[in-house]
Amino acid sequence: MDIALYQPDIAGNVGTILRTAACLGVPAHIIEPCGFPFSDGALRRAGMDYAERANVRRHPDWGAFQTWQQDQQRRLVLMTTAGATPLPDFDFVQGDILLLGSESSGVPPHVHETAAARVAIPMRSGFRSLNVAVAAGIALGEALRQTKGFPA
Repeated sequence: MDIALYQPDIAGNVGTILRTAACLGVPAHIIEPCGFPFSDGALRRAGMDYAERANVRRHPDWGAFQTWQQDQQRRLVLMTTAGATPLPDFDFVQGDILLLGSESSGVPPHVHETAAARVAIPMRSGFRSLNVAVAAGIALGEALRQTKGFPA
């Protein structure tokens, strides 16, 4: 299981997601450009004190990430409020890549179209969305539970 962030806007959210990925032994991908200067210093300021222990791969743009993903023959699962499948109904498999969009705009239509699945976390009516770091933790937890991928 991998987690990928599409052009994230907020360093604190990236720090939280990378810390979660480090703790759970999950590789993380940052698809640039970011809405902040992406550096070890920026992540430390955001509270990411596990930066050196996170397995992070940076991709300069969507095309570079997509080339990597296709070369790896990995399924892309987009977490989105516009998802067709509720999280509890989705069947994850080992090797899935969970993609989350930027905080301000999600992902553009051409990224939606490339995802093998679009999955939504069910929420009460009248609420727009969860914080992206919270959504990442919920989705990653469910994916690891289903695939028995939690660390021993």
